[in-house]
Amino acid sequence: MSLRITMEVEKSTLIVRLEGELDHHTSEQVRAKIDAELNKGLVHNLLLNLEELSFMDSSGLGVLLGRYKKVALLEGKMSICCVQASVKKIFELSGLYKILAVYDSESEAIKYLGVA
Repeated sequence: MSLRITMEVEKSTLIVRLEGELDHHTSEQVRAKIDAELNKGLVHNLLLNLEELSFMDSSGLGVLLGRYKKVALLEGKMSICCVQASVKKIFELSGLYKILAVYDSESEAIKYLGVA
């Protein structure tokens, strides 16, 4: 399966919605698209909505951690929302929940980022 990426900017936040599988085949595409938007200098916060993400491997984790570091350098915040059961296990095993703010809904994550 492939990956579909949709993005929108709301105030100072880039909202990225991923649908499909984030793995070694698609991780570079995700990294490049997000970095291109962050490099424009118009946003400094990042929200990843994973509601339609069915699978993620260690390459996907690397993308998330790399974007977290990039957002931190921009003095912004990053959050994730709507993590599916199939992806939760890799988040738990990797310790990602300890460093990233994870919310059940996009609206909660947007409030955390100060966009709403």
